[in-house]
Amino acid sequence: MKARWVQDGVFTLIEDISVTLTPPESGFYWIDAGIEDLEVLQPLFHLHDLAVEDCLSEEEQRPKIEIYDSHYFVVINSIRFDDEEIFLRALNIFLGKHFIITVTRQKIREIRALKPFLWEEEVNSADRFLYHLVDLVVDNYVAVGDRIEDKIEKLEEDILMRTKKSHLNEIIGLRGEILWLKKVLVPQRDVIATLNKKELRLISHQLQKYFGDIHENAVKIVDTFDTLRDLMGNLREAYQSSVANRANEIMRVFTALTTIFMPLTFITGVFGMNFDNILGLHFAHGDEIVIAFMVFLGIGMYVFFRKKEWL
Repeated sequence: MKARWVQDGVFTLIEDISVTLTPPESGFYWIDAGIEDLEVLQPLFHLHDLAVEDCLSEEEQRPKIEIYDSHYFVVINSIRFDDEEIFLRALNIFLGKHFIITVTRQKIREIRALKPFLWEEEVNSADRFLYHLVDLVVDNYVAVGDRIEDKIEKLEEDILMRTKKSHLNEIIGLRGEILWLKKVLVPQRDVIATLNKKELRLISHQLQKYFGDIHENAVKIVDTFDTLRDLMGNLREAYQSSVANRANEIMRVFTALTTIFMPLTFITGVFGMNFDNILGLHFAHGDEIVIAFMVFLGIGMYVFFRKKEWL
């Protein structure tokens, strides 16, 4: 657990929060804690039992906001990604008039990235801290949407160049990712909409329009995921069309080859019959003439099919 007193964006580390916990004239306390620290923090800040219970639960928590007498409890999902996977990290936040407590099970990238914003903006209140934190979280969803869009474009190019069986698995996987992310983001959008309400006494009126801006961004991201989902449907249709076209191409080649060999098979069948009186049977160069004719016929039909672009 790290406890800090923040004033005008400047951090002052606090060794023992239980000793120095008095309402500051300006600034606020920021405690970045783990799950195990709640036992100490709950009595100091009078954290609600239900909120603490939610933090301690190992079950996945939906994004939400709970309004209590002295503080708010906010749950949002931070997102991070690498080349292969997308990970969600639950971020539990207790917001009071003079304090903000962030509780996580794993390290959250947005918390580490927040310090420069606090210093540059000379943040002096807990609600403004919350605004910058939520803004960073939502921005990362934008980055994930851009990443998925790039993957869709690359997959589309690969399908148009040469269709593979693995492309269908990629399409299904990407579509599942998009639906999952939308399912995560929709309740998060609703939480941000609640933070934009004027009746919240721990959120200053000056910050209302800023939370409104974050809410608009969240709405746009949800719309983006809807668009990406539609693109995946179009991409699946393109894949199926490409597979069908390739099958038709193969059948056309087989049909053309069969057509070429049909007259050749007929000729060999006629001259291969076991009769004594067959035209040309006793010619001195009959076999050579027939073979030459068959070669000429086969080449002629091949050239004809190539000109018609049937091969």
